[in-house]
Amino acid sequence: MRQQVSPVASGARVSGAGLGLRRALMDPLADCAVADRPAFLEVAPENWMGLGGRLGRRFREFMERYDFVTHGLSLSIGGPDPLDLAFIDQVRNFLDMHGIADYSEHLSYCTDDGHLYDLMPIPFTEEAVRHVASRVKIVQDVLQRRIALENVSYYAAPGARMSELAFVNAVLAEADCDLLLDVNNIVVNSINHRYDASAFLKGLPLARVRYIHVAGHYVEAEDLRVDTHGSAVSDPVWDLLDEAYALLGPVPTLLERDFNIPPMEELQRELGVIRGLQARQQAPRKSAND
Repeated sequence: MRQQVSPVASGARVSGAGLGLRRALMDPLADCAVADRPAFLEVAPENWMGLGGRLGRRFREFMERYDFVTHGLSLSIGGPDPLDLAFIDQVRNFLDMHGIADYSEHLSYCTDDGHLYDLMPIPFTEEAVRHVASRVKIVQDVLQRRIALENVSYYAAPGARMSELAFVNAVLAEADCDLLLDVNNIVVNSINHRYDASAFLKGLPLARVRYIHVAGHYVEAEDLRVDTHGSAVSDPVWDLLDEAYALLGPVPTLLERDFNIPPMEELQRELGVIRGLQARQQAPRKSAND
């Protein structure tokens, strides 16, 4: 029997503007001047656990240069299958080996008697809240870390008996875990499911935000967006990020780009936008008497 964990307090152990590490970015990042580097990097443990050879050595070199957070892909926190405790042990070993405090996952599932290779929507029900929360507690116990769950994009809500916002709030409260706030997913869902993005943001338990994700999406139609992480961040996402900073302060923010990866200069420009928005919140505010 494992000893029950007392997870650390909310808040990431990184700061500034970060970037998702992809293998295609390793050479450009290695060539970056120190002043142009992202403040931290994010990896999916599944892509790097047990990696040896030249890539393993390069990864360890990056570990010496950067602070890291991790964002998982295959925990399947809301799935019907039993949790894979052996996999979770592997994740803990990876985090411990590299001294990484922050682990997050998607508020979704990706298994049903096998891997589905996609992030599936969890039914917005009280039963699902209890199911997910009980599994989060197990994961936090095994990892000996407080985890964060990401609000995900979704295109259908099968069996929903509560709103997305109520579901997210209920899961985080029942599980007593943190939120990885994805502002792109809020924008995508607000268009696809016809709700107000700003109101949704303000309705979240913002005190639980660990850090923020921003990414690009694909405009399929006027009333349909697809969360791709394959294009530049859109103006509505930048606007909502700015609003999030006004509510939260300049919390750490991670730029995701999974394919159609542009030259490093373009990613640095987007990182610069993040830094600029963060700096506006760090600047001293003038009083009415100034």
